[in-house]
Amino acid sequence: MAKNKERMMEQEVTQAGAHMVRHIHTFDVILFIVLTLLALVIIYPFYNTILVSIVPQVDYTRQPFMLIPKRVTWENYEFVFDSPLLLRSMGNSVILAVVGTLYNMVLTVLLAYTFTKRDLPGRNFFRFLLVFTMYFGGGLVPTYLLYKALGLVGNWWVMVLPTGVSITYMLIVSSNMSELPAEIEESAKMDGANDIQILVKIVLPLIKPILATFTIYYAVERWNEWYSAMLYLKDYKLWPLQLTLREIISSASFISTQAFTGDTRPPIYGEGIKMACIVVTVFPLMALYPFLQRYFLSGLTLGAVKG
Repeated sequence: MAKNKERMMEQEVTQAGAHMVRHIHTFDVILFIVLTLLALVIIYPFYNTILVSIVPQVDYTRQPFMLIPKRVTWENYEFVFDSPLLLRSMGNSVILAVVGTLYNMVLTVLLAYTFTKRDLPGRNFFRFLLVFTMYFGGGLVPTYLLYKALGLVGNWWVMVLPTGVSITYMLIVSSNMSELPAEIEESAKMDGANDIQILVKIVLPLIKPILATFTIYYAVERWNEWYSAMLYLKDYKLWPLQLTLREIISSASFISTQAFTGDTRPPIYGEGIKMACIVVTVFPLMALYPFLQRYFLSGLTLGAVKG
């Protein structure tokens, strides 16, 4: 009897295990299908952008949604890179991204570290003033008059100096600095370290992930800069890449309009040039992102836990 009961129990356990395996297997299949569909929804727009930029206009008109191109042409990219302003503008954007990001991070870190000092006179008042600027601005006309009075209109630095700190980023960095144990700073002060030494040698290495995260954010914002250049820069030699590509897109739209009126029919079309410009703009960031991905993910996690 005892052996029969043991056998029955073993059979029940085996059946329960098999049922659980089938249940988990079914769930995994469903999850895999759902994630695959979501991945396709996310990836296809990027893939379609590349396809539209390399297929002839006739193929795109006949089959707007395609998976594999029948013919490939590089005329759209030739049109983009034949622009004499493109290389100069790309250099301007690279300099803007490097100088602007460094400028932003230095100011953000210094301001964030300042607000970790609880004994700072008027600390809450100055924090309120900074937060106030997040919701209220002076308006476009007063801003233009101010920049003109400061001699920034027509100056390349108009794209760098006015946008020094993102208050949101600064508050998050300050919050992460405040979460560090106070004993570390006290110990460093007992050893004779000043505030700059504590910031550079102790605080910054401990919050490296969050710094890398906002460095990426600032770099992307600087790389995509075009609005300030459009408003305040008339010299096309100072234009960043985004503004130059915008002008190229506008010219391509004009050429495409001429094609529809029958005046001329160029071998390129506006939609393909737009997609080629998108690829040219996004590619440098996509190439840089994999090297900073681990800092980016850990920085987001750190901000979610401590923010």
